[in-house]
Amino acid sequence: MYTIQNQNLTVTLLDPIADQERFGTRYCTGGYIFQVDDANVGPLLSGPTYPDSFNVFDGQGIPDAFNHNPLRAERTDTEGQIIGIGHCDLASNTVNEFCTWDIKQTDASITMRTAQSAGKYALELERQVSVTGRTVHSQIHLKNTGQSFIPISWFPHPFFPQLETTDELCKLNIPVSFPDNDGFAMADSSFIARKNWPWTQAGPFQALDHDATENLIVFQKHPKLGLIAATCSYIPSFFPIWGNKNTFSWEPFLERTVARGQALSWSVAYEF
Repeated sequence: MYTIQNQNLTVTLLDPIADQERFGTRYCTGGYIFQVDDANVGPLLSGPTYPDSFNVFDGQGIPDAFNHNPLRAERTDTEGQIIGIGHCDLASNTVNEFCTWDIKQTDASITMRTAQSAGKYALELERQVSVTGRTVHSQIHLKNTGQSFIPISWFPHPFFPQLETTDELCKLNIPVSFPDNDGFAMADSSFIARKNWPWTQAGPFQALDHDATENLIVFQKHPKLGLIAATCSYIPSFFPIWGNKNTFSWEPFLERTVARGQALSWSVAYEF
């Protein structure tokens, strides 16, 4: 694993080579934030099975994923490139060959770069994670170097510990709504709150409806810090939330198309 840090926070990231047993076909192997530790109160992130166990699908910490749009040389191919992971057997859901990352690290930042191709598709991907003060910055830059448009469907999947003292979970800077369901409700405080707690291991999943016109900011309740925040550099498209007995997460999707010769950059800043 790699570690970057300052006097406030220590950020642990998975090593794309040494930690390959922790990767599957879901989460990007470069820039995978496995844990953030506060100098005074310890670990701040959770996971669906944390701290009892780990599996490559559930993950933990702040993983992120490009896996919804694999790149195939031909439409009928059962193999292709999953961005940030490598050449995969899409039928058996396994990795044939992980992509190779060039990694440069300083005390407080790490940058990982890779290149991938499949038929008319080719791209260069850069992931940079840095820590400044009490903020962890996760930045992504993707350049289309191939001959075909690249469809991007990406989402962060941060996992936060469940709270014991309140059912309130998160509050957004954009108006959202959702139908009546068994897992979530809108509290009078405008926080999205859990209901029918405690949940089972599977937990509830709910897509949020919104008509946002500004980039997303999430205010998240936290058992050790009280309140933390995350600022996305984009307006989400599909936007689900999910939780189980161990953790709660939100998944704001970025969906774009990158033309050949063009590039796209975006980021999420987590303030602890």
